[in-house]
Amino acid sequence: MTSATLHGYLEQSARRSPGTCAAVEASSGRQITYGEIDRLSSRVGDHLRRIGVRPADRVGICLPKSIASLAVLFGILKVGAAYVPVDSLAPPARNAFIFNDCGVRAIFVEASRAENLRYELARLAAEPRLLPLDWSDASSPLATYLARVEPEGGLTVEDESARPGPDSLAYVLYTSGSTGQPKGVMLTHRNGSSYVDWCSEILAPDESDRFSSHAPFHFDLSILDIFVPLKHGATVFLIGEELGKNPTRMASVIAERRLTIWYSTPSVLTLLVEHGSLDARDDHALRFILFAGEVFPVKHLRRLKAVVPRARYLNLYGPTETNVCTYYEIPQTIAEDRSAPFPIGRACSHVKARVIDANGRDVPRGQEGQLAISGAPVMLGYWNMPERTSAAFHVNSSGRWYRTGDVVIEDGDGVYTFRGRRDRMVKRRGYRIELGEIETALYRHPAISEVAAIARSEEAGVSIKVFYASRDGHALSLIDLKRFCAHNLPAYMAPDWFSHQQLLPKTSTDKIDYQHLMRME
Repeated sequence: MTSATLHGYLEQSARRSPGTCAAVEASSGRQITYGEIDRLSSRVGDHLRRIGVRPADRVGICLPKSIASLAVLFGILKVGAAYVPVDSLAPPARNAFIFNDCGVRAIFVEASRAENLRYELARLAAEPRLLPLDWSDASSPLATYLARVEPEGGLTVEDESARPGPDSLAYVLYTSGSTGQPKGVMLTHRNGSSYVDWCSEILAPDESDRFSSHAPFHFDLSILDIFVPLKHGATVFLIGEELGKNPTRMASVIAERRLTIWYSTPSVLTLLVEHGSLDARDDHALRFILFAGEVFPVKHLRRLKAVVPRARYLNLYGPTETNVCTYYEIPQTIAEDRSAPFPIGRACSHVKARVIDANGRDVPRGQEGQLAISGAPVMLGYWNMPERTSAAFHVNSSGRWYRTGDVVIEDGDGVYTFRGRRDRMVKRRGYRIELGEIETALYRHPAISEVAAIARSEEAGVSIKVFYASRDGHALSLIDLKRFCAHNLPAYMAPDWFSHQQLLPKTSTDKIDYQHLMRME
């Protein structure tokens, strides 16, 4: 069933199955039914109206992932505002920048972090209202807060004329910007619901499904995690920060909770298969394993498929600005000699895709170009950045096309293969080098578990440094690494330096943190 708004999915499921379990905190086991979370989120919306939040306002979320933060998110949507989530563990100065940049009216914040956030906001002369939830009340911090602040006399009356529509702003997700400051991606209810409805078409979920929610709410993978299960009356298992980095406990949750649909980055799946003892269990109920956000090294994907063979595997591709826009189903058997990553696949049914050159002209099939996307899930633009928004789009008689910045090749069957990022391509000795190709080659080394390549421009030219982690935690010999590169890479692509790490640094969205590596170098 399609809804005009994202919170409409929750409301419809609550009317249909009020007693069904909607969400479970995987760590604590606390759970809430559809009827309960619908009422709790309505109380949040009522409180927001009472303190002056109006449709089209923005409200911040700086909370750990939980039933409380899920109810807050829906309460914000119900009042017609847009939610602006941040990583609650990120530096307060960064979060204050985001909230100030987006002009939030109020912020739900964990009480223990409120003072530091208030201090950083004051430095920016920003004064949004802070709504602190006391996480020491582990049973129900949100209900406790609402009981304390709600006046006697019942609820305020909702203005039906102010209810949000499909083109109302629903959420703003901040991503890293090339200027060093994060930029806000504006997405509407129509953008999100278009994607949710496509997921419904592909996954065909029902009330019996049990979804993982591994991605934090400030990461775009969370849109599937939150809204798809709640549209269909399924149950979502909220995996918080601590559990999300413990592969053994995650593997136990997958098996014991009988999860049927898992979605995360390849890094997390690699962690599960390498260190989670997934292979010790054969009782998985998983019917879909979805991954996105980065390239999945084939050797790790092959091992995962051997451990969980009955699930269907989908590679989902799409920047935050477009939601998922292409997908590829991994074949049942992966050839033993395959080392190249799988394609990002065909355009989803709710988008159009093109491969264009720098001037916006179509590139012939079989030639490299930049992937451009048009359709219902594509963002409104960047918050308060009209010039950046304009530069991100190519507009012609066929529509408004978002330039993804990703270089691809389209084959004769309409399947796209990712070749790299425009911003990760360098030239050395006259050759164009995609750093991801170096990483792909080194992933073939049987002793290497993680690898990341960076480039530096120096007086003598471009130098390439590789950071890697090994399976046994020990550094490999430089002679072995150079010999391996000589057999797997052309000479002009050979790295200049190697640096062994116990683990490569990750961002809060579980991708390799290249900016941190640049600072380390």
